[in-house]
Amino acid sequence: MTDKYAFMSAELERREREGLRRRLRPIVPESGMEVEVEGRRLVNFSSNDYLGLASHPLVIARAAEYLRQYGAGARASRLVCGSHPGFAPVEEKLARLKGRDCALVFNSGFQANVSLLPALTDRHSLVLMDRLAHGSLVLGAQACGCQVRRFNHNDLEHLRQLLQQHRAAHPRVIIATESVFSMDGGQSQVGALAGLAAEFDALLLVDEAHATGVVGPGGAGLCCDHEVDLVMGTLGKACGAFGAFVACTSLMGEYLVNCCAGLVYSTALPPAVLGAVDAALELIPQMEAEREELHGNAGYLRRALRQQGWDTALSTTQIVPIVVGQNEAAMALTAWLEQEGVLVVAIRPPTVPAGQARLRLALSVLHTRTQLEWLVELLGRWRARN
Repeated sequence: MTDKYAFMSAELERREREGLRRRLRPIVPESGMEVEVEGRRLVNFSSNDYLGLASHPLVIARAAEYLRQYGAGARASRLVCGSHPGFAPVEEKLARLKGRDCALVFNSGFQANVSLLPALTDRHSLVLMDRLAHGSLVLGAQACGCQVRRFNHNDLEHLRQLLQQHRAAHPRVIIATESVFSMDGGQSQVGALAGLAAEFDALLLVDEAHATGVVGPGGAGLCCDHEVDLVMGTLGKACGAFGAFVACTSLMGEYLVNCCAGLVYSTALPPAVLGAVDAALELIPQMEAEREELHGNAGYLRRALRQQGWDTALSTTQIVPIVVGQNEAAMALTAWLEQEGVLVVAIRPPTVPAGQARLRLALSVLHTRTQLEWLVELLGRWRARN
């Protein structure tokens, strides 16, 4: 008899050898940006709670209110009987924030990205995707069953060349990218992308997971002033809750309700989650001071780390990577920082390209300048010794 699980053991052993094996462990949120890990209190620099809304009193209170009013679960998919009254105010606020006619709530950013592209394509279509686009977009493109081509990161000339070479052969073309790139912290040129999409009659899908609430007027992101066909975003980062959304035209929204499997076949989000998001969307447009503080702290951190000789990639936002190269080096630095009282999770392939393992610092408005200065001091000590 053969061992039908042998391939699993072999893969886990390979990942162990190459410094790629991942493990789950309990992490308990405490006050501010502190967490408890295995009995120790650490400062968390890996959270996506950019505006600190996960613990905001209004967000918690609105979640509790919806829980009491509508119960713990949605009971079905939205097209069956799960589209409870909590959805309408959230989708109206999301559409208004993004400057679109319509918004639809999804259960997660991963679910949205893996189901949107298949809903918009057929086997004759072409997907053109930024080489550093999120893995969920990549998986969504692979599920399309159509031709997929990657253009060099933020290389508009390369994208134009691909459109010129291939547009005529495909009745439907979708350009897909992020506005703030999750692993580099850089930004895409949304206006120029929208111009190319219009010129070549292509649809443009932009993932604003790490932009929504954080950049743009009123936290609206980078797409609000441009002709972007689908603006996708998440509700579990700056919004402090869970879920995702797509903002688009009314026609596109009606099409997705009928044709997007991720929306059609999934039990809807629990009411408490919608309550939390509803409150967060009230707060976000008013948080200009918090956004200014957040970006000021990110600028300070980038400057300090670059002065020490660290590679912070193309970061211009609250995401500040430290690219160290090899998996072992990233894991060693992560382990040492944890010993010193800091939680920064190492990001390794396949999430980032081989040879580009990194520590991804994600800043929150809840981080104090004292905590940032302490982090810079620790990284300077490691740099001096290694």
